[in-house]
Amino acid sequence: MNTALASRQASWRKSDPGWAMCGLPDILHVDHGSDFTSHHLERTTIELHIRIIHSTVGRPQGRGKIERFFGTINTELLATLPGHLAPGSRTPTPVLDRPGLDRAIGAFIAGYNDRPHREMGISPRDAWVADGWLTRMPDSLEQLDGLLLTVPKNRTVQRDGIHFQGQRYVAPTLAPFVGHTITIRYDPRDISEIRIYDHHTFICVAVDEAHPNLRLSLQDIETARRARRRQLRRTINDRIPTATSREEPRETPPTPRRLRLRTYEEDE
Repeated sequence: MNTALASRQASWRKSDPGWAMCGLPDILHVDHGSDFTSHHLERTTIELHIRIIHSTVGRPQGRGKIERFFGTINTELLATLPGHLAPGSRTPTPVLDRPGLDRAIGAFIAGYNDRPHREMGISPRDAWVADGWLTRMPDSLEQLDGLLLTVPKNRTVQRDGIHFQGQRYVAPTLAPFVGHTITIRYDPRDISEIRIYDHHTFICVAVDEAHPNLRLSLQDIETARRARRRQLRRTINDRIPTATSREEPRETPPTPRRLRLRTYEEDE
């Protein structure tokens, strides 16, 4: 999800006029992290016509540019923010929340784009707009969100709707597709509704009938399930009788003596 949000921010147009960079890349240079080797990213880049190039394992030289920018963020921005953990201040007072940190980083990047670059001689923003070329953009923000921020899964339409993550999703348009396998796309941040596709053709939006007006994330549902399992486990453990150490051991009854059958007069 973090990778998808970062790609969305990089690709779509920004509201800040100083941040002119946007558009879909032709090549995406990544390492071998779990985000960058996932099937979700692979399918998304195929649909957006982006080629993924993974850096060589054990050779950080291939990631020098992004590591250099991270160093700039650490030294020029984070070190100046209130609450920074500095060598002389081991117990700073937390001041910024996550939205405040996001605004600070966004303002720094916008200002960074206007600073003259040492090698180019002009700012990154001026270099970007100098030739007036048009970037490759998605058809719409909705299409971009559908590819980046949603996860595709295959499901079979049942008579009572589509079952997914323990929820039931319904829509009148699904009636002709009962028994057919379709593709659903869902946003892990809000699974109160899912989008239905048939061979890459959008059909409809199905809603969770049990929670029609409640925004639920996949993490919220998984957290609630774990809490429910823990509660049931405690209830079961409380109902199981346990033997105390003071219980007297049961006496084993003596084994009855087996009588031998006498067949001859001489047998004793």
